[in-house]
Amino acid sequence: MSLDNPQLPGGPLSGVVAKAVEYMVDAGQRSVLLLDILRQRGDQYREQVAQTAPHVLSYAAELILDGRTLEQPVNYALVRIVPPKGVEIDLNRRPFVVVDPRAGHGPGIGGFKADSEIGVAMKAGHPCYFIGFLPEPMPGQTIERIAHAEAIFIEKVIERHPEADGKPCVIGNCQAGWAIMILASLRPELFGPVIVAGAPLAYWAGVHGKYPMRYSGGLLGGSWLTALSSDLGAGKFDGAWLVQNFENQNPSNTLWTKQYNVYSKVDTEADRYLEFERWWGGHVNLNAEEIQFIVDELFIGNNLAAGRVTMSDGATVDLRNIRSPIVVFCSKGDNITPPQQALHWILDLYADVDEIRAHGQTIVYTVHETVGHLGIFVSGGVAKKEHAEFSSNIDLIDVLPPGLYEATFEAKGSDTLNDELAIGQWVMRCEARTLDDIRAMGGNSPEDERRFETAKRVSEMNLAAYQKYVQPWVKSMVTPHMAEMMRNWHPLRLQYEAFSSENPWMKMIENAADKARDQRKPVAKDNPFLAFQERVSKQIVSSLDQWRDSQEALSEAMFLAIYGSPALQAAVGVDPQSTPSRRRDMNPKHREFLQARTAELTSRIGSGGMREAGIRALLYVGSARGMVDERSLEALRRLRQADEAARITLADFKMLVREQFFMLLLDRDAALATIPKLLPDDMDERRRVFAAIRDVLSASAEISGEVAKRLKQVAGLFGLDDHSNSAPFDPKARAS
Repeated sequence: MSLDNPQLPGGPLSGVVAKAVEYMVDAGQRSVLLLDILRQRGDQYREQVAQTAPHVLSYAAELILDGRTLEQPVNYALVRIVPPKGVEIDLNRRPFVVVDPRAGHGPGIGGFKADSEIGVAMKAGHPCYFIGFLPEPMPGQTIERIAHAEAIFIEKVIERHPEADGKPCVIGNCQAGWAIMILASLRPELFGPVIVAGAPLAYWAGVHGKYPMRYSGGLLGGSWLTALSSDLGAGKFDGAWLVQNFENQNPSNTLWTKQYNVYSKVDTEADRYLEFERWWGGHVNLNAEEIQFIVDELFIGNNLAAGRVTMSDGATVDLRNIRSPIVVFCSKGDNITPPQQALHWILDLYADVDEIRAHGQTIVYTVHETVGHLGIFVSGGVAKKEHAEFSSNIDLIDVLPPGLYEATFEAKGSDTLNDELAIGQWVMRCEARTLDDIRAMGGNSPEDERRFETAKRVSEMNLAAYQKYVQPWVKSMVTPHMAEMMRNWHPLRLQYEAFSSENPWMKMIENAADKARDQRKPVAKDNPFLAFQERVSKQIVSSLDQWRDSQEALSEAMFLAIYGSPALQAAVGVDPQSTPSRRRDMNPKHREFLQARTAELTSRIGSGGMREAGIRALLYVGSARGMVDERSLEALRRLRQADEAARITLADFKMLVREQFFMLLLDRDAALATIPKLLPDDMDERRRVFAAIRDVLSASAEISGEVAKRLKQVAGLFGLDDHSNSAPFDPKARAS
């Protein structure tokens, strides 16, 4: 009999058996270790829930203000982030305030790790503060009360930094983004630049075939279910339901990939998994009034950009009142807050860029290609790039002339011009954009707008019917004890509790896991059974993704059909033939203010001196590029530092830039023609200022084309004919 017979020892089959045994030992050990990691997750969850103020900040923090002690108490608090060893903070730099989202999870995600919003801001030298919250809301707490408390917090930060060169930069993540925008519109004097990351500001916006979460409110019949959930919670809404909504958006990750990733990399992945789960499982509650406001006014009503949100004192929230630069982070890979929802409020408020400028607003947006919702403010890659660049160049944002810009990033290389002037590994540019650039991302048709308006009105009718006929019965039956029991039995909480050490069976797992670690025998990377395992995993993911896609297509088709019905639209008072437009006209009072301001600036075109002339000339020449580069601003900053006589505060410099920019917009010919009248007779001083203009322009790119043409024109206005031999910018020679 041949030795190659597969049934005999030593034949080919023996090698297969050996690999199978090797894989089975490894798979068994990984299974036990995965169960033990789930046990640790459950114990971690119980420890986190037992804390009075659970959070996932990776930094030490000092309590500054406890919102529970305010006249109108809230469960929010302001803390100062204590810089870790080796991090130097410049108290003259503007402070950063990070506000975390209260969207079902606990606080701390903005400072989750070193490569975070807080981490990169401190690395850039900024003092950092954090606004977080406790798991349980205070009695009577509302969204308006929270806004009032956050205003007090920001006032406290300003008070602590009287020498700071600028008002605080406030970062609002996800749900905190719209909350900060509301506050900034009501109290614009408190804010420096406002950064909103992954924040839904225009909830109806989107494109067909993507982002089906915007249809949820209509398909559930409106916000009556929100009211029912709050009533079943005895006046509190369980944030675990919000987390469940996030989980439902990606079933392949929820049901398989997240756990499989730990199983397949059980020797290295445990710490990262447990760290994230500590935040993901930290569910918090909201008062019924809070969640009802959020759903009615934002998610279903879409009233924020439309200016239909009103405070108790009668003040209307108008985002056009915000005077600070607004920076918007969004991503095409975000299925929770896609770019349309993050940006289309701009289309609702303005007809064109001139209207943005007329309101004195500076809006900068950046669109990531792939990162998901959490990655916008959690991903280390995003923190090292986008967040780091904005933190380091926040003064660039603050002095940008009013308008609409897109922030772009170019990796530094050996051929990068004046790379010493760019902080970090990227060069940031703010490139001028128009509203057509936002429209090109896609959006709703008039038919879609009618559908969402119909869904809103159906929601209002259903909520009114529930409140009148059902709510009194539910409230009378639900006790606080029943509500607490239902919260404890929520499926998301049970999955943590079931695998914790409170389950007596998990003690066996703990002992088995200890043995598995001692006897660990990882399978070889080239084991064919391991490759088969990967193929099975990919097939499971593909099947779940296909199921998700089919469900999303079905939900979209149902929403479009139900709320696109002319009969239903007419029944709720929506004209089936109308062409809805949510764009708002300019406020008459602002129009009067604008006319007065225009007359004032026009009358002052011929006023000023060398400083006004230099900034006006720089803006005129630089605008030919249609963008502002961080290297140019750094060159300008160094020139200002080198010249004590020319140094002014950032606020005064910002006002100077804006006034000269508007003068050029109002009457460019007159603004240029009066430059010679503003200049001193001293020709050496003229040459010095002209050389500074040339230095700033050449810091980021070669002077050529229209830029060179305008620079030559300015040279003539300065009375300088020979400017071509001016030395190129030398950052080392002019550095302070």
